[in-house]
Amino acid sequence: MKEVGKIWMNGKLVPFKDAKVHVLTHALHYSTAVFEGIRCYNTPKGSAIFRLPEHVDRLFRSAKMYSMKMQFSKDQITDGIIKTVKASSLKECYIRPLAYYGYGTMGLTPTPNKVDVSIACWEWKLGESKAGKLTGARCKISSWLRIDSRSQPMQAKAASNYANAALARVEALNNGYDEAIMLNYHGKITEGSAENIFVIRNGEIFTPPLTSGILEGITRDSAIQILAANGQNVIERELDRDDLYSADEIFMTGTAAEVKSVSQVDDIVIGDGKIGMTTKQLQKSFMDVAMGKDERFVHWLKYI
Repeated sequence: MKEVGKIWMNGKLVPFKDAKVHVLTHALHYSTAVFEGIRCYNTPKGSAIFRLPEHVDRLFRSAKMYSMKMQFSKDQITDGIIKTVKASSLKECYIRPLAYYGYGTMGLTPTPNKVDVSIACWEWKLGESKAGKLTGARCKISSWLRIDSRSQPMQAKAASNYANAALARVEALNNGYDEAIMLNYHGKITEGSAENIFVIRNGEIFTPPLTSGILEGITRDSAIQILAANGQNVIERELDRDDLYSADEIFMTGTAAEVKSVSQVDDIVIGDGKIGMTTKQLQKSFMDVAMGKDERFVHWLKYI
């Protein structure tokens, strides 16, 4: 990672290399942290952060579910995000706000510890998101089941949830695939390791409901709204593995992934194995929105 600019830590911008935590930080031992992934795009009108209020709102909802007493307001976090991006001098970047139980008392109970907040940003490159943009991603149905709200709050974007996702991602990569798709305890489709999933069949677009145990993705919501504005409705219903195998197109959405195509699930080729027409159109529509070229959604951009 290229160290640029500064990192916001508890209200102060500190040099990148000095943004450190104690080895006995509670979150490091017990995954008691929540976070967000946000994108800033270099638009023709300048750098703009995508759906910033929605991300900040979700960060605070996540914190509430983990009984975190935030020492900063939403306005202060929003201001901190903007200051961090400006300090980086990057025109386009990925932004990571993180709230976590810090150093103080060790033991399973987190609440005696202060909740620390950091905000970092860095240059974004395609990297793991490359598969699905230029060619379709090859996905594996994971042997690891997606945890659900009977175990911990899945509507919180919590660090602990991603230990489960990381196992699925590594398994897929070790087996020669680009990404994992996870099932819940009922055998229904949930999402990828870090993306929501959509299935197209006979002109209809489907996506699993929140009750399947998925994260309420902001890019997922963006895709649904963009498709609706373009006259294509999305149906939320539970999906089986068969629905993936018989799909005409499959695409995934996420802050890092944006909109990416899936060309294969297990050993089944989806459609003709190429990026489908609906997916290709949505990819273009999404980038038009992110670049401020679609007047219907300019309110999603916070120019800085």
